[in-house]
Amino acid sequence: MAGSDRDRLRTEFVRRAGWGDAAEHLLAGDASFRKYFRLRRSTSTATGTAVVMDAPPPHENVRPFVRIGRHLCALGLSAPEIYTADEGNGFLLLEDLGDDTFARVLDAGGDEACLYSRATDVLAALHQAGERALLPGLDAYVGENLVDAAMLLPEWYLPAVLGRQAADEELAGYRAAWRASLANLRKTPDTLMLRDYHKDNLMWLPAREGVRACGLLDFQDAKRGHCAYDLVSLIEDARRDVSSSVYASCIARFVAQTGLDARDFAAGFALMAAQRHARIIGLFIRLAKRDGKPDYLTYLPRVWRHFERALRHEALRPLRLWVDRLLPPPLRRIGAP
Repeated sequence: MAGSDRDRLRTEFVRRAGWGDAAEHLLAGDASFRKYFRLRRSTSTATGTAVVMDAPPPHENVRPFVRIGRHLCALGLSAPEIYTADEGNGFLLLEDLGDDTFARVLDAGGDEACLYSRATDVLAALHQAGERALLPGLDAYVGENLVDAAMLLPEWYLPAVLGRQAADEELAGYRAAWRASLANLRKTPDTLMLRDYHKDNLMWLPAREGVRACGLLDFQDAKRGHCAYDLVSLIEDARRDVSSSVYASCIARFVAQTGLDARDFAAGFALMAAQRHARIIGLFIRLAKRDGKPDYLTYLPRVWRHFERALRHEALRPLRLWVDRLLPPPLRRIGAP
């Protein structure tokens, strides 16, 4: 659909939603086809702001965002309230949570310990909610699905450093190593995984109390799975180092609030960390090689450090042996200065 046609559809949606008198400006775009516009009105009869999500079909589908966002609000968390939805045309009118992402607040010298503690509390609350947090029909990010996603490492990173495609037996060995490692995962109840839980997708809302002070964005890809995954996303961020004291405090805080066994959780954390970082290492190479986005390579040294830390856990021994054999330390230098 031509941009002008899309603009006309959005203008009509805003008018039907009762915001036709508001000024509009582009707030942000993201890595998808979605765009966000802030509406601002100040008249004798109405004032305030709202945000329009413009997610054009068939590239985007706003229905998961609507379903999960309303669910998170019902759980007492701060996802944006959805004022009006036109799911067929891909428009949502959302509560405006402001501009204070965790990333922006941290860059301005905000209290790292305070922000990360509150974000950890949200994850503990989701786990404590148990089955109530799990929507029917959510895909599970467990078992073979974890292995499939982690295949980006041998499929993209290995060829980039070896100059050849991974051999069939190497791919099979990688899968076998993952399966053997995941067999060490102690059974814990699934929780709601938001999956992109990091500083750029969290909003600081200090006027709200408790877990509601942490606003949530970009949760439409939520699944069910291990409770450590989102904590890994938070404190082992590809783009930012978290201080060692805050890192340790977040893990201890989560374990204390959920009552999980610390040793079992440590193994689960290492397994989820290794899976996430293996996927991201391959993803960043794919973004550079296939999609012409080399900027992500600057984050690879940090992701490799996280991956190596996870691999030191005994639960990851099968995978560590595969990585050390095919990708020894000299081959982990892409993106390093």
